[in-house]
Amino acid sequence: MRLGITGHRGLPKHSENLVRTALAEVVRKYGSDDLIAVSCIADGPDSWFAQFVLDHRGRIEVVIPADEYRAGLPTWHHPTYDALLIRASEIHSTGLKESTSEAHQAGSEILVGVVDRLIAVWDGQPARGYGGTADVVSYAERTGVPVERVWPEGATRD
Repeated sequence: MRLGITGHRGLPKHSENLVRTALAEVVRKYGSDDLIAVSCIADGPDSWFAQFVLDHRGRIEVVIPADEYRAGLPTWHHPTYDALLIRASEIHSTGLKESTSEAHQAGSEILVGVVDRLIAVWDGQPARGYGGTADVVSYAERTGVPVERVWPEGATRD
């Protein structure tokens, strides 16, 4: 089973704890032998989910939206990003240089194109900028990829 992940970054600590618990529960529903997470491994749900799948003895594939993508992530996340990237069994790339909203959406479209199901850590609200979680969910739905929304009771974005 190939599971893609998309989700809101920068969640408050109380929401982070709720979402981490919910994502771990999602991963436990699947057998480890054929479980693959496909992720852009950004800070937040992307990297949490990838790590949970690895801990469950699954594999990860990474989508790199742009050559400059890592540089646009928070510096404190770089060690986690690097550690996950070297564990990737496959790397997909858009071939784009600049880490723009358009590149992020292009990366998400690649991700959606290679998965059986999309896990979306999403509050159900419209995207706050092009390429946001709502845009990725909409793209998955338009292309027929099932979406499993994860938004635990009590979670908030701000």
